[in-house]
Amino acid sequence: MGSFIVTTDSGCDLPLSFCSSRGIIPLKMNYAIGDKSYTDTMDPKDLKSFYDGMRSGDTPKTSQVTPYQFTEFWTPLLEKKQPLIHIALGSGISGTWANAVSAADMLMKENPGADIRVIDSTLASVGYGMLAILAADLRDCGSSADECQMQLEKVKSNINTYYTTGDLTYLYRSGRVSRTGMVIAHALNIWPILNLDLDGHLIVQAKERGKKKTIERIHRIISELCVDPEDQTLYICHSDIAEEAEQFGEDIKKEFGFRDVFYTYIGTTIGSNCGPGLMAAFFVGKKRTN
Repeated sequence: MGSFIVTTDSGCDLPLSFCSSRGIIPLKMNYAIGDKSYTDTMDPKDLKSFYDGMRSGDTPKTSQVTPYQFTEFWTPLLEKKQPLIHIALGSGISGTWANAVSAADMLMKENPGADIRVIDSTLASVGYGMLAILAADLRDCGSSADECQMQLEKVKSNINTYYTTGDLTYLYRSGRVSRTGMVIAHALNIWPILNLDLDGHLIVQAKERGKKKTIERIHRIISELCVDPEDQTLYICHSDIAEEAEQFGEDIKKEFGFRDVFYTYIGTTIGSNCGPGLMAAFFVGKKRTN
């Protein structure tokens, strides 16, 4: 291991077992169903049950990680006397990043010599999981905290992500789309293609009628934006549609020549808002724009 600690949160949508194997320490985020509170286990088996519950009528709610939760999470790690680099869910989606910055400032004032660097990923899901993996790679190769921070800030805007789903019910329930938009989309079989702009705001990039045309459109987008696919891993995440996601990933890999594919579940943080049935592709390409 190198000279700094890598932390993130469970919204990175990397399995806990993978994080443990790479020395990435995640803060497990909470969600609620009714009056009962739960903690994201980051276990694919539990996530399948989570989505089955949503199909049966569960309406999970998420909340931002508070400054207090961050201080509780980081305080034991400060005993190692190493710089700490935290990759946060993008500020364009959540206030969690701002709470992390607040907690880091407080801890560094209370602990002279503490060094906590909070990276606004401007990404969601495995998009900032990719940054956590890169941070672990750099640490294991002997990079300093300064070098790692500079590289993460440089790379983050080149991580592209494209989501799609044929069911907007859950996005409507979470307030991400209007009721009128949901009804029209369902009536006309419209599939939105969503992505994140440079600042990390979720936007509708395009709309297509039907799954086949939507996937064809995503392939065209990847063709326009991807850089050196043969030298990188394609990341595919999904909310409990494993077979569809695998077909989606293998077709992209075959067409564009990605080195390999990393498949993962969308966790409870994003999943509470999107529901089952969503899949997304993440890759390094041209810089995102606004």
